[in-house]
Amino acid sequence: MRHSIYGRSESQDAFTDLLFNALLGFAFMFVAAFSLMADPTEGGNVESKAEILVTVRWADRHPDDVDTLVEGPGGNLVWYRNRDTGLMHLDRDDRGLFQDRVTLDGKVVSNPINQETVTLRALKPGEYVVNVLHYQANYPEPLPVSIKVEKLNPKVELVYYGTRELTGVGDEQTAVRFTVGANGEVTGTNEMRKNLLVKVAGRKA
Repeated sequence: MRHSIYGRSESQDAFTDLLFNALLGFAFMFVAAFSLMADPTEGGNVESKAEILVTVRWADRHPDDVDTLVEGPGGNLVWYRNRDTGLMHLDRDDRGLFQDRVTLDGKVVSNPINQETVTLRALKPGEYVVNVLHYQANYPEPLPVSIKVEKLNPKVELVYYGTRELTGVGDEQTAVRFTVGANGEVTGTNEMRKNLLVKVAGRKA
């Protein structure tokens, strides 16, 4: 067997070359994979799906039907018959116990939560009005309803939280009116009453 000037055989040289090539291949794959990874400095840049979240809640398992109406700048109105208008969207129309069912593990069960949500996907400067309507009542006692408005970006901020006692079918109350400035900040809130039902026609079937 022929030896090299360094005292190693050709078989040892071949093994060394094979090992080197294998390591080189792994290094190449690592560099290629790393180059495909996203810039870690962009990890927090998640595209927002909503700027403002309006949440209306009343007692779990309560049979009454409460509607949420939100008017945006320019008079656009979102409610159960117009769930998507401009930059506003009614994500959930809760009708009390009516059709309040969800499927879990293949079984249909009752959903006890009474909650409606409206999202504003972008902020247009101007005034927004949030009203609640007692659409269907089953008891003579007033129904307490909580209303929460949150600004989600760049961090979650509470714009408004309060309660209203709805007193029966057709009772519409203004929860809050808030103004959004040109910079996207909420510049003021008030609870001055404004009836939005005059903007809509018809009732639920």
